Amino acid sequence: MKKSIAVIDMKAFYSFVECVDRGLNPFTTPLAVVDPSRGEGTIVLSVSPFLKEMGVPSRCRKRELPNLKDMVFATPRMEMYVEKSAEIVSIVMEFVGEDDIHVYSIDEMFVNLGPYLDSCKLTSRQLVRKIQKTIYDRTKLVATAGIGENMLMAKLALDLDGKKKPPFISEWKKEDIPTKLWPVAPLSKMWGISRGYEQKLNNLGVFTVGQLAQTPKTLLKEKFGIMGEQLWEHANGIDNTNIRDKYTPQENSFTLGQVLHEDYTPKEAEMLIQEMNDDLSSRLRSHGQKTSVVGLMIRYDYDHPGGFAHQSKLDYPTDDTEVLYNELLLLFRQHIGKSLTRGISISYGKLSSSKYDQLSLFEDEKTSAERKALQKVMDEVKNKYGQNSVLRGSSLLKKSTAKERHNQIGGHRR
Repeated sequence: MKKSIAVIDMKAFYSFVECVDRGLNPFTTPLAVVDPSRGEGTIVLSVSPFLKEMGVPSRCRKRELPNLKDMVFATPRMEMYVEKSAEIVSIVMEFVGEDDIHVYSIDEMFVNLGPYLDSCKLTSRQLVRKIQKTIYDRTKLVATAGIGENMLMAKLALDLDGKKKPPFISEWKKEDIPTKLWPVAPLSKMWGISRGYEQKLNNLGVFTVGQLAQTPKTLLKEKFGIMGEQLWEHANGIDNTNIRDKYTPQENSFTLGQVLHEDYTPKEAEMLIQEMNDDLSSRLRSHGQKTSVVGLMIRYDYDHPGGFAHQSKLDYPTDDTEVLYNELLLLFRQHIGKSLTRGISISYGKLSSSKYDQLSLFEDEKTSAERKALQKVMDEVKNKYGQNSVLRGSSLLKKSTAKERHNQIGGHRR
């Protein structure tokens, strides 16, 4: 069976979806997906191909966009993007099985073509072109693609070649490595090499992927550990990842975070921590889990860069909202001082099944049972009528973010 992997990436996904929804041509329309109500410093999620051709980067601040009279600002609609992404995955599943798809992000996926080429009597390129055409015919969205003998080569073919011009497809083979991959510079243009590693490699006299490929593997491993070995393999087009081997994390956790649009005093930040803990503990219970470790990360205001991140180990596993909040509050008060807050993230780790209860020697069992019964009822109401159906009184205050967060996906409007 021929080894053949494709990576399919939706071109300028968010902005393309917004253009199509408005009946606009993404290649002639200056459209930016950004919420203008958040100010000039807010991050742009996507720009149309027209703006990219002008040299506007995919990720920038609103203030960095060109001042065009016909500029279209599209407020993000995450629910629509998620639905469109699911539709695209469903289309690809008409050509290959679920086990041969690895969804990499909302707009990108790896596809194992090899098992299907003989039965459909198509080459890899022909099959991918058929997938691209089907996606376009049904959604009017443009899919770009890279094809290779492994996931790495497919990704490199996409990023360094396939995305650039019609028909938005490129296929790289092993013999293409010296002519197409090795000349690549700077090193950070290659997938998997950060600017930090680029600088470290430059300090060793390595400036191109070809030079990296010729550097002794033993030296790279000595300097960078297992990462050095991986850098050498990738520079030589080696990747033994099997797309059908699904990753199973050794340990799961629940997290919830938010970046704030203004500074919060310690007292105001405590209110947000309580709101976030309400949501995350409800999610914890819905998955039938308890936690033994809570974590809190705080980012200070812009005038005082930095923050802190600390964890607390609980005496016993719990899913009790009040117990968890008290632990988070203790962490916060121990470390915040008088600093203002601009970002909050809370987490639960060391999860275990909620089928079993460990009784506390320091709390009345009846009181605890009544509180948990109340929390269960509140969970049921929220699940049926929405997160905003039951709120704390503090959530009606101006500084509260609960109602706004509940109407968002990934920090952006639905």
